[in-house]
Amino acid sequence: MQAYSLLDLAPITEGSDARQALLNSRDLAVHAEQWGYYRFWMAEHHSMEGIASAATAVALGYIAEATSKLRIASGGVMLPNHSPLVIAEQFGTLASLYPGRVDLGLGRAPGTDGVTMRALRRKQTAGADDFPNEVQELLHYFEPKQPGQAVLAIPGEGLRVPVWILGSSLFGAQLAAHLGLPYAFASHFAPSMLMQALQTYREHFRPSRWLSKPYAAAAINVFAADSDEEGRYLMTSVQQQFIALHKGRPGKMKAPVKDLSSLAAPFERLQVDHALAETAVGSKESVSKWIDQFLNRTQVDELIITGAIYDHPARLKSFQLASEILEEKKHS
Repeated sequence: MQAYSLLDLAPITEGSDARQALLNSRDLAVHAEQWGYYRFWMAEHHSMEGIASAATAVALGYIAEATSKLRIASGGVMLPNHSPLVIAEQFGTLASLYPGRVDLGLGRAPGTDGVTMRALRRKQTAGADDFPNEVQELLHYFEPKQPGQAVLAIPGEGLRVPVWILGSSLFGAQLAAHLGLPYAFASHFAPSMLMQALQTYREHFRPSRWLSKPYAAAAINVFAADSDEEGRYLMTSVQQQFIALHKGRPGKMKAPVKDLSSLAAPFERLQVDHALAETAVGSKESVSKWIDQFLNRTQVDELIITGAIYDHPARLKSFQLASEILEEKKHS
């Protein structure tokens, strides 16, 4: 592991609003910089009452303004929702304001439902084959101007903003390997193909002007606390989110509960347990042992930590404990 980073969706809790969620994210970023996190990822989701990071470039600018060296990254921008030129301009603007601190992670999912996807004016004919072409178009906008080039990203042209491919299947791994780009796997909610995707990426990687050798990251959930029991208690807020999502009733993040059995049928609990399989939960010792196993298993270059926790001070503590664990591992 060369670095560890943080993924935040600016969770909106019951009884609160998007403004407070973004204020909390900014506060988390300030602390994360002090604790040694290398990168602060935010993800694009739409029409989700419990997530405030829909306008990802805007939210990342807010984070960057409060920090001085922490890298800001989209984890990710869902490129099929947008014109590549618009994204190049947005992240070219961020890179102009915060030079050397901006990364652009790209995904091919819509990050929402079909109705909202249409409201985003996404091309209804878009398919899997469009994403590689749009990634390459976007990369082109970050290159120096070519003779006769009619369309420029201003700001963006010549800045060569680092671009990542994100994914939860083999498609993204293959594309990242083919283009010679860094790759991040969304194992924090879609763990099934993690090991196969990492193997595919590493075996088929082709060196490029952007990267000479593979650089792979993977995301895990961490719910760290003073005890295993408290960690499991904090985790129930995210479990409730997944249960609600599977029932088609997503909403704001709920307070943790002592017992989930009355909120979900056994098969729903099994679905959630599978989705959250890559999760370290409990005391510092328990989390440390789990992370050791994950790092040994995956050999990732960068570990992405996420963990949506209802209570902001408890969320800060969880990320702080995770950073203490990872600092020890980096220097051991």
